[in-house]
Amino acid sequence: MATKAHCAYVFECLAAAFEKQQPLSLVKVEQLWYHYHATKVDDEDDVEGGGEDENEDESDEEEMTEAETNDSPPIRPAAVSRLQNKGTDSSATSSNSSLPLSTNSTSSSTPSSRQSGSGITTPASSRTSLGSTANGRPQRREFPLFVTWNTVSRSGYKSLRGCIGTFEAQELEYGLHSYALTSAFEDIRFSPIPPTLLSSLSAHVTLLNNFSQPTKDPLDWTIGKHGIRISFTINGRRYGSTYLPDVAKEQGWNQEEAIVSLMRKAGWNGSSSSWAKTWKDGRGELVRYEGEQVGLEYAEWKEWKEWVG
Repeated sequence: MATKAHCAYVFECLAAAFEKQQPLSLVKVEQLWYHYHATKVDDEDDVEGGGEDENEDESDEEEMTEAETNDSPPIRPAAVSRLQNKGTDSSATSSNSSLPLSTNSTSSSTPSSRQSGSGITTPASSRTSLGSTANGRPQRREFPLFVTWNTVSRSGYKSLRGCIGTFEAQELEYGLHSYALTSAFEDIRFSPIPPTLLSSLSAHVTLLNNFSQPTKDPLDWTIGKHGIRISFTINGRRYGSTYLPDVAKEQGWNQEEAIVSLMRKAGWNGSSSSWAKTWKDGRGELVRYEGEQVGLEYAEWKEWKEWVG
């Protein structure tokens, strides 16, 4: 399952690209993210439990006053220093500008998007699980995934700004880095995201799993639970497209409306009343999959970034 730490890493990748620098590694971002939130919990506990030991509080206050008098720099917690100065980790490479927007790289978002498919095969499921091996070293984490960028207005309204992913399992750090940039700069429905828009963004990550075998039944899926990937052939041309699990529910569609919209997204322009015949004649196939989208807004990432220093 995706986490907010994954979203923070996606922000890291985009911000670093704007600054022409390498981002922190995914492992460091995860460590610092969880330590930051553990520190916030500790701080809240300290506030709630304040006053239990007056002598201890007075001692702390005297030490703080002395430090301020001597203009001493603030002391960074040792755990943070160790995490930041830990041995160099390998960083993910930038996304290839020639990365194809086809079978392995597919946009998935609003009904206004249109994209021709180039032939669809049964998607790969995640090949490994999270966790550690017997010797304590982290396992290689590989997932099919999507990265979505939205712009967020002052009133909180979100508008799609880019969404591209892959159904081929990717090593997690490489995949997040690659598709963070691909969805930001190479979604053909939008102009590349400029640096000036960074503070208006929210980042969303969906790790995909539980892929079904292809079915001929276009309604064999559940709204709000399944993402759907379809393919069909007309006059020798194969069409295909996908919607992530949250799309149909957000749009308020029933299953038939979602399928028609998805067929149109793939490039089909027939009448809505003929979709079932087109599906049957085109030997339509549908694959279900699952994946919970997790999001993070810029302000939360920025607060963490400033804490990291």
